Amino acid sequence: MTTHAPLVAGNARVKAARRLSRRSVRAERRLFLADGPKATGAALATPDRVVEVFATERATAAYAELRDRAARQGVAWTLVEDRAMAGLSDSVTPAGVVAVCRFLEQPLPAALASGDLLVVCADVRDPGNAGTVIRTADAVGADAVVLAGRSVDPYNPKTVRASVGSLFQLPLAVAAEPAEAVRAAQQAGAVVLAADGAGEVDLFDADDLLRGPVAWLFGNEAWGLPAELAGLADHRVAIPITGGAESLNLATAAAVCLYATARARRG
Repeated sequence: MTTHAPLVAGNARVKAARRLSRRSVRAERRLFLADGPKATGAALATPDRVVEVFATERATAAYAELRDRAARQGVAWTLVEDRAMAGLSDSVTPAGVVAVCRFLEQPLPAALASGDLLVVCADVRDPGNAGTVIRTADAVGADAVVLAGRSVDPYNPKTVRASVGSLFQLPLAVAAEPAEAVRAAQQAGAVVLAADGAGEVDLFDADDLLRGPVAWLFGNEAWGLPAELAGLADHRVAIPITGGAESLNLATAAAVCLYATARARRG
């Protein structure tokens, strides 16, 4: 249902939603914000995940299909003033629509249970990298993503935005310890491949490994994978670098590994 008078920035509901920009509040209420039409559309495609949608009058006219979908699902579509939207959106130029969503993650065993291609991120701190890895995993048809250890909150606004809706498309789990995620992936029947510049397996020679059930393990942007964690993997795989670059950005390395896996399976 659409409210007739747009809510102002000082409205209690708007202020309560704005507080979801803080991780502690998100964790307490188990709610987060999905900013923009793509994220809102993906959220609305996931049953029972959207609590309410806030939108400006301009965005309501521009995204009438989203408004109609929300109405069919019984999700409140609430008009807000531009200033109120500026407080809800993390974007420099807000698109004018933000959804309040329920948390998405599943228990670790459930997320990994049927996985043929899994992604485990250990201590990945940058929200843009985490969101891009989730988006890439979705693009190649991965079965689940795990954010483990001291990884960024998957509901960080920048992570949600960088995933461009993919956060809602595939199972997500959060693990307190990366080693726990590695063992769970192995118990689910996956061969764990640690992306490691010093790995003993060259990615270009790894097709036989990539054709079976695989869990890719990626480490922190700055220091990679600790030796003890990489040692828990079944194999350590290196991406060949033939030019002068020292290494690849985490999200780029993940994309290379995941698409190499997809290519090996097509052959």
